[in-house]
Amino acid sequence: MKPEMTCPTCGSHDIIKNGLNRRAKQSYKCKDCGRQFVEDPQWQPKDKNTLGLIDLLLLEKIPLAGISGATGVSESWLQDSVNTGYEWVPKVAQVTPKAQGKLKVQMDELWAFVDDKGNQQ
Repeated sequence: MKPEMTCPTCGSHDIIKNGLNRRAKQSYKCKDCGRQFVEDPQWQPKDKNTLGLIDLLLLEKIPLAGISGATGVSESWLQDSVNTGYEWVPKVAQVTPKAQGKLKVQMDELWAFVDDKGNQQ
């Protein structure tokens, strides 16, 4: 006998079948909150220990390939995670503009040597 399913959002037991998802798994829908879900999802969210380890390894400046191998996450997921994390980092840069003034130009007297080649025609 199969235990009764509960909604992951509201905990309700009022669940109906809602077709198949793109991976051919049975999809369910909660009648109370309207959430759609599958019973045993293929993709699970990363646990807090793995995310903490990834943050520590990034602080140690270990390459992404090494981090993905050590933690068991894919390199593409890790790259996306790092990119979204760096979007939230405040970009603070103190830029001091140069003082505006007259432009000074230094030129050489190249015209004096044009006819002084020593080559007689």
